[in-house]
Amino acid sequence: MLDIQLRPLKDSLFDSITPLVPLSCSPLAITFCAFLSGVLACFYAASGNNVLSTSFWALNRALDCLDGAVARKRNQSSDLGGFFDLLGDFIVYSAIPISCALALNDHVDSNKIWLSVAVLEASFHVNNFVLFYIGAILEKRKGGGKENDASKVKELTSVAMRPALVEGTESAIFFTAMLIFPNYLPQLSWTMATLVSLGILQRTNWLADALR
Repeated sequence: MLDIQLRPLKDSLFDSITPLVPLSCSPLAITFCAFLSGVLACFYAASGNNVLSTSFWALNRALDCLDGAVARKRNQSSDLGGFFDLLGDFIVYSAIPISCALALNDHVDSNKIWLSVAVLEASFHVNNFVLFYIGAILEKRKGGGKENDASKVKELTSVAMRPALVEGTESAIFFTAMLIFPNYLPQLSWTMATLVSLGILQRTNWLADALR
């Protein structure tokens, strides 16, 4: 929901940093470092170390923004880089709620915690299906010369996506809250799952209209 509005601010910030990145450091290497930082964030979250998990998560988000800025600055943007970038994001996004739940495994309400996380992960799964089906439809229409609907989507990643309530910015806020306040994981998971589900309905409604 906020990604398009915040895009100019993010671009201006990270574009100004790109000259500081050594030429020997490729965008793909930055993507790998971002993924590694995300994995470490999950590891420390599962260990109950909120400070280190949040710190590595912040590093993951910064590097995730930096790799694209460096790729654009050097004219090195590629579909392969976009694939690995999204792959790393989806793995880390899925692992954070699970890692936070692992830290609370001995909690008296552990069954309720795991249920909320399971519902959240299920919402991710359905949302990803809808999101990439829409991406496939938009690419198909571009290829067939039907660009009316596709042209309305401002590309923020290497894959065409429709806006919804929960996008990258909102996801980052929820995951940050989970890492800082793991005891509120069930409440955060249910809330995020509800908003993701509303986003699924938004995108499904657009897709149904587009395919009629």
